[in-house]
Amino acid sequence: MKYFKVEEFDSPDLKGSGEKMCSEFLDMIDNARGIAGIPFKINSGYRTKEHNSIVGGRLGSSHLKGCAADVHCNNSSNRTKILTALIQAGFRRIGIANTFIHVDCDNDKPNAIWLY
Repeated sequence: MKYFKVEEFDSPDLKGSGEKMCSEFLDMIDNARGIAGIPFKINSGYRTKEHNSIVGGRLGSSHLKGCAADVHCNNSSNRTKILTALIQAGFRRIGIANTFIHVDCDNDKPNAIWLY
């Protein structure tokens, strides 16, 4: 990857777990980062079942499969750049919150854009 280290996607309770991330996802988010032209801070990438439970993640969370991340974002200018880049990079599952953008490439779920 050009813009990320795999460790940025580690679950906080399991060092090295970023290695469990889906390669397709990593390629897509790295491409999106290049398109956006601004840094992406990863709040959450891969999650163990235990960490997912602690943070209140859903039972079937795409983070558990290694095909999702939450990207820090707290202003509309960066939100526009990040969202535009994610869509241009091919992502079709995006959740928008006040302080982050969830993105995944989970093929077991329908395409969607949602608000938290």
